[in-house]
Amino acid sequence: MRSFGFPNPVNEVSARVVASGVVLMAGTAILLRAPLLLIPLTYGFLARVLTGPTLSPLGQLATRVVTPLLPFAPRYVAGPPKRFAQGVGLVTTTLASVAYFGFGWDSATYGLLGVLVVAAGLEAFAGLCLGCKMFVLLMRAGLISESVCLDCANIWDRAPQAA
Repeated sequence: MRSFGFPNPVNEVSARVVASGVVLMAGTAILLRAPLLLIPLTYGFLARVLTGPTLSPLGQLATRVVTPLLPFAPRYVAGPPKRFAQGVGLVTTTLASVAYFGFGWDSATYGLLGVLVVAAGLEAFAGLCLGCKMFVLLMRAGLISESVCLDCANIWDRAPQAA
């Protein structure tokens, strides 16, 4: 198994399990006012951007333990938009970490975590990946080359499927 690199395609079921874990961790951080949870959240996004699930404890739990126990067949989707979405999560958690640990800005920290809960919640519970939609918009604007993901060009035309 390759250590670095992001899988392509990605099992959508596992991606939604990971998103559920992010909702749980970020929601717990907000409810319990536990900003130290930013550390594993930020690490997890960094690990998933660099290696997919390989170096991510949450990714390993999702792909090796939880997903195989679920009664859903794998549903494969393009990897590049999912990697981009993980990058958006990394930026969000990094900004929240800097806001809290660098400046002591509680409101900004918990606001950013709230944004993360909403975005990950949409992925986990509705199958709507906001980062993936952003990826396609950036492709259409010419900021991301279509050669990065030929399968992504028609993502808007696909009907969402429940996991």
